Amino acid sequence: MIYKDLIFGESVFGQRAQKSSSPGAWWYAGALHFEFYRFRFHFRAAGALYFPPFQSGNIVRGAFGTIFRKLVCAPECGGPRTCEARATCPYARVFEPGPMGAAAPGGNPSGLANWPRPFVFRAAHLDGCAIQPGEAFHFDVHIFDMHHPALPYFVQAFAQLAREGLGPGRGLAELIAVDQLDVDGARAARVFHGGDCPTSAAAAPCQVDLAAPPERVERVRARFVTPTELKGEGMLADRPEFGILFGRLRDRIAALRAFYGAGPLEVDFRAMGERAAAVRMMRCQLQWVEARRRSSRTGQRHPLGGFVGEADYAGDLGEFLPYLKLAKWVGVGRQTVWGKGEMEAAAG
Repeated sequence: MIYKDLIFGESVFGQRAQKSSSPGAWWYAGALHFEFYRFRFHFRAAGALYFPPFQSGNIVRGAFGTIFRKLVCAPECGGPRTCEARATCPYARVFEPGPMGAAAPGGNPSGLANWPRPFVFRAAHLDGCAIQPGEAFHFDVHIFDMHHPALPYFVQAFAQLAREGLGPGRGLAELIAVDQLDVDGARAARVFHGGDCPTSAAAAPCQVDLAAPPERVERVRARFVTPTELKGEGMLADRPEFGILFGRLRDRIAALRAFYGAGPLEVDFRAMGERAAAVRMMRCQLQWVEARRRSSRTGQRHPLGGFVGEADYAGDLGEFLPYLKLAKWVGVGRQTVWGKGEMEAAAG
């Protein structure tokens, strides 16, 4: 049985940014928000499961894609690139979005060739974990598509995935519940509890205000929780200089909001980039994590590594702080879909 998408409500459209009388400051004629859904998938192990270090998010992503395609695509389908039903295919929209093209809403703020995938997985807490039969475990999914969240497809795919087995040993499990979380991690709704379909509509999405806080912020500490890779000027950056970090984060938020949310960010990208470049890095304590994954489709091995640790920044940081905090949920840099680039930021 293929579930139809649930409609979870209307998005809130942001208003155009305007220059204030204070140099370098911006204010918004109306609220400028970023909205998303947080869901926690609860499982109970039926057999022994193991998640290798730095592999849990990639295992979940790869298995989800395989099951999702089996559930919604015809066996003879050659893939989204050649599929005649691509425009209405939920697999294509969620897992293999197409080229951005010239008609992309708000242009192409991120410079990406394809639409960003409208979700990320958060499973890093399972890295290196051995789970015994009968034990409970969970991972989170953050969904950024406000128009077609596709939660029933995630539920159906993960229920089937648990029955077929997870991890290198294909340990069996059961999907027992799905909770919607608020920004603080508290349960906002139980949207699935056994059975074959969600038990209730989702609550309102999480909402993050992108306006600068009223107080002046001069110091920020960023903690890179999962391996992070940032590109600057076409090359991988060995340090998260603030201009590069904020540029990649702003572009990701702008792309997700433009394609799946309330619309383009009405901010001056160039001016914000110039102000971000003036922020100084005061301390940098990072370590590089080496990890690789093997593609089940091609057999090739691909890097999963990146840096983890902390960096302190100083400057006029107030307007950037909401974007930095949003990185906890959207991620920043490469391979964010399977959990890389999770970052936490705090002022002071």
